[in-house]
Amino acid sequence: MSNSKDAVRKVLDAVKADKRTSLTAPEGKVVCDAYGIPVPKEGVAKSASEAARIASDMGFPVVMKIVSPDILHKTEAGGVVVGVKSAEDAEKSYATILANAKKYKADAKIDGIQVQQMLGGGTEVIVGSITDGSFGKLVAFGLGGVLVEVLKDITFRLAPATKDDALSMLDGIQAHEMLKGVRGGEPVNREALADVIVKVSQLVSDFPEIVELDLNPVFATAKNAIAADVRIVVDFDYKPRPAPRPTEEIVAAMSRIMQPKGVAVIGASAEDGKIGNSVMKNLINGGYKGEIYPIHPKAPEILGYKAYKSVKDVPGVIDTAVFAIPAKFVAGALAECGEKKIPGAVLIPSGFAEAGAPELQAEIVEVGKKYNIRLMGPNIYGFYYTPANLCATFCTAYDVKGHAALSSQSGGIGMAIIGFSRSAKMGVSAIVGLGNKSDIDEDDLLAFFEQDPNTNLIAQHCEDLKDGRAFAEAAKRVAKKKPVVVLKAGRTSAGAKAASSHTGALAGNDKIYEDVFKQSGVIRARSLRQLLEFARGVPVLPTPKGENVLIITGAGGSGVLLSDSVVDNGLSLMQMPPDLDAAFRKFIPPFGAAGNPVDITGGEPPITYVNTVKLGLSDERIHALILGYWHTIVTPPMVFARNMVEVKKEMEAKGFVKPMVASLAGDVEVEEAAEYLYQNGIPAYAYSTELPVEVLGAKYKWARGAGLL
Repeated sequence: MSNSKDAVRKVLDAVKADKRTSLTAPEGKVVCDAYGIPVPKEGVAKSASEAARIASDMGFPVVMKIVSPDILHKTEAGGVVVGVKSAEDAEKSYATILANAKKYKADAKIDGIQVQQMLGGGTEVIVGSITDGSFGKLVAFGLGGVLVEVLKDITFRLAPATKDDALSMLDGIQAHEMLKGVRGGEPVNREALADVIVKVSQLVSDFPEIVELDLNPVFATAKNAIAADVRIVVDFDYKPRPAPRPTEEIVAAMSRIMQPKGVAVIGASAEDGKIGNSVMKNLINGGYKGEIYPIHPKAPEILGYKAYKSVKDVPGVIDTAVFAIPAKFVAGALAECGEKKIPGAVLIPSGFAEAGAPELQAEIVEVGKKYNIRLMGPNIYGFYYTPANLCATFCTAYDVKGHAALSSQSGGIGMAIIGFSRSAKMGVSAIVGLGNKSDIDEDDLLAFFEQDPNTNLIAQHCEDLKDGRAFAEAAKRVAKKKPVVVLKAGRTSAGAKAASSHTGALAGNDKIYEDVFKQSGVIRARSLRQLLEFARGVPVLPTPKGENVLIITGAGGSGVLLSDSVVDNGLSLMQMPPDLDAAFRKFIPPFGAAGNPVDITGGEPPITYVNTVKLGLSDERIHALILGYWHTIVTPPMVFARNMVEVKKEMEAKGFVKPMVASLAGDVEVEEAAEYLYQNGIPAYAYSTELPVEVLGAKYKWARGAGLL
């Protein structure tokens, strides 16, 4: 590879020396050749016989063009012949072009005649690359030609991309059927196309100064994929982000912050209504068992705890300092934390970058760097870590323990998490506010929760990712072990670094997030409610062993809506084998419908639900069950719920473990039934055919991404 790198380096050095920001077409060809990216073959002939030989070597048809510094408008001068089909044809065309040029400008200096491979046919696609402020180098793929700008049908992956990433891109556009050959058209050569994507992604990774690249169009045929036009934009001042800290270092610091032996409250107060008072009360009332050190300039004690003028006066070890003082005093107090060697600062105060004071934020970041203190915030509600009974926050004390770790960029969303998890009896291992993310961000939390035995799912609300690449790399690793759910707020376009290329103009920020999340195995939530429901439901469901989903319903209408939800959530309705169909029919009245959904009809007694669900759980060909219940006098809600839980336990004892979700239609008593089912491992929802299937779909997304299916 070193020779090819040298060839590209030489071209880029020349561009830099000329103070240019883009490459010429011939320079683009040299770069493509160096990396084995197919571009049209070409050569310059000085005689008719040479033209015939060059054309025969590259294969007909070819295009022939006059090469002359004195003839700018080649077509006008009769200096272009298209569709040359044979050696004889090439010799004739050579003579014709030469004669035309002489007639057009008798004294023109003629360097020869260019013979170029003629492209056409196949499908026009675009392969490109952009440089994103958060994700760095991305490779892009979409349909080429006129439609690309209109439909914006394009897909992105982090560069460098693997062959598998590249192949997934071919299926990642809405028009992916076009590549399979439509109406008698031939399918494209997938391997050849994936190869171009991989090589482009390698090129831009090796040369960070290439900030944009467009191959448009690439003609993709059954035989090959060749780029007809190459555009490369450079920025020699571009600096990739520095590599993130090593994971072990992140975990060491985060462990002391999240599980501290001692906490200092800077700005502690005995006065009700003050933030420093709320933090003290939450630490005490939350049941935190470690040392609590109030820091106050004058008070001898606060709420029964001995107070200190400075953290430096505290005799014991402090792992976490919670700040409840105005923004302008933070930097000074933070430096004292540095001298005390405190590893973490929780910065509740606002009035920094979010309030038009970026210089105050830059100052605390510098202090943090100088003393190696990790900063959480500023402008946050603090955090909760329930295994340590730690409520380092001014919100409310919270003690419902569970195994989901949630984080949010906003305080309001943090409070919504508390309320929902209390109301839904979900419980959490942690709730963390990230605010302005001056330092600690989502990837730091991923590293900590990945190894935290108290956490089995991580759910994050974010408005932006400071370092999207570091996040993606951490998420890819973590999602193999624990589900990672992300609600990305702000779905509007924030654009890439530059947008002078087709690819750049198409980089609506949200599409990048969508594709990188998918590439990293992250489950994307579309709404706050979904984030919370996934955090609650995904850990409850066992991992499915295959893709066959079966619906059993007492209401035909629910069956249709549940089927729609199955399709919407990327699940597959099992094709019912004849023997299984016959087995189900034994339990269903003659006017019921077998097939999938299995419609047992409304007037059935509890035993019909029991028998059909038992069969669904015991047949190995079925991998997941969706139940649609309809409230009737024959089968009241709680009777249905108790029966289902019993069947589930009975079948589990026999080794049949499958994910099962339920949708309950009926009067208000179905709410209690849904709650009972949920508490017993069957995520169930009253009045919704969408939510239960969304939760099942999320479990499937995770299982697929983690390679468990």
